[in-house]
Amino acid sequence: MKSRFSRLRRKKDRPYLEINLMPLIDVALNLLIIFMVATPMLQQENGIQVELPRGNVKETDDSISQQIVVHINKKGQFFIDGVITKMENLLDAIKQKAGSKGDKTVFVKADTSVPYGKVIELVDQIKHIGGVRYVALATSKVD
Repeated sequence: MKSRFSRLRRKKDRPYLEINLMPLIDVALNLLIIFMVATPMLQQENGIQVELPRGNVKETDDSISQQIVVHINKKGQFFIDGVITKMENLLDAIKQKAGSKGDKTVFVKADTSVPYGKVIELVDQIKHIGGVRYVALATSKVD
């Protein structure tokens, strides 16, 4: 009889060796959902939706630090660095960002539905700002 109790006692003394995977699965699925929600937001530049005209030529190879990007959306609103700006304040903001060195490139990313005259008027005004070396009309790559 002593042997039977000793066997039961041995089973109770063994450590519990099972690993619970449920917390790991929960964390993995939560991360997957977060990335699925965040990825489309990262693909849009600053959340500004602009449908660019199509083109084959890349305008310039400048570094990003020497670029100023101006967006014009479908509604005709102006954005600089993702912040909505009025036309009067836009030129002042570009002057401030450009400085006086004359080495900045300004990219105008205008939606295809924006009237051509409005885009050219903006480009013409930007060309007269000191510190701006080049004004480029941004296009999307033709597939």
